[in-house]
Amino acid sequence: MNDDVRNIVLGVVAAGVSASLGWLARTYLWRRKLRRMQAFFGLPDHSESLLVVNRGVSGGELSVMRHDVFALLELSALIKDCRAHAQVVAHDAARQGFGERTEFCLGGPASNRRMAAHLSSLLPGVRVNVEAESGPDMGAFRIGPEDYRMDSGRSEYVLLARLTAGERRDTRPVFLFCGQRSITNQAATRYLAREHVRLARKYGSGSFVLLLKVVNSQAYGPDVVKLVADVTRTARTPVPEAEPAQS
Repeated sequence: MNDDVRNIVLGVVAAGVSASLGWLARTYLWRRKLRRMQAFFGLPDHSESLLVVNRGVSGGELSVMRHDVFALLELSALIKDCRAHAQVVAHDAARQGFGERTEFCLGGPASNRRMAAHLSSLLPGVRVNVEAESGPDMGAFRIGPEDYRMDSGRSEYVLLARLTAGERRDTRPVFLFCGQRSITNQAATRYLAREHVRLARKYGSGSFVLLLKVVNSQAYGPDVVKLVADVTRTARTPVPEAEPAQS
C-alpha cells in the first residue's frame, strides 16, 4: 500500500469516526433534552395523561370554547413530544384523585368544577369572583390581599401552575390554566410551550404558580404575555378567616 492509498484510507476512517462521534453526541443531547422535558411534565415514554376541559358558558355541557380547543392542541403537541398519550375528559366526569397521571386542567372555576376543586384544595390563597355577571369585578382574581381585575380585550390575567401533592418521587403533576377568558387559557398554554425549558431549569420538578398578564388580546390574540409575578407562596397560603364583629 503506497502513501497515497494509505492517506485516503486513513481519511475515510477518520471521517467515519468523526461522523459516528457526532451522531452519538447529538443523540445523547437529544435524549437528555427529552428526559428533562419528560421529567418536568411527568410524562415518561408511553405514559397516560388527562386533558380536563371546561364547557362554554353559554353552551351545553359538552361544548368547548374555540380558544380552549386551540389550547388543547398546544398541550397535545407537548404531550406527543414527550412520547406520551392524552385522554380528553369533561370537567364533571374526571372523578378521581391526582398524582397517578399527569393532568392538564383548563378553564376558570365558573365553567370547570375540577378547577374549582383544585383551587380550593391546592391554592387556598386564590379567590376568583364567579358571582359577578358584569362590571369590573367579573372574573376578578384575589391572590392574598391583591385584586386583579379584567379589562376585556385589553388587560386580562391567567394563572399558570404546576403542582404536586405528597413527597413521592413518582407523583405526577397537575398543570392548571385558570384564565379570566378562554383566550387567556390559550395564552397560558402557549407560554408554557415556549418557556418550559426555562421553567424546568428554575423550578425542576417542584411546584410553582405564575400570574400572567395577556396584553391587548383584541389586537394580538394570545401571543403577547407578560409575567406579572411568581405568586406560589401567596397562592398556597390559606387566607385567614375574618374575625367576627364584636357587639
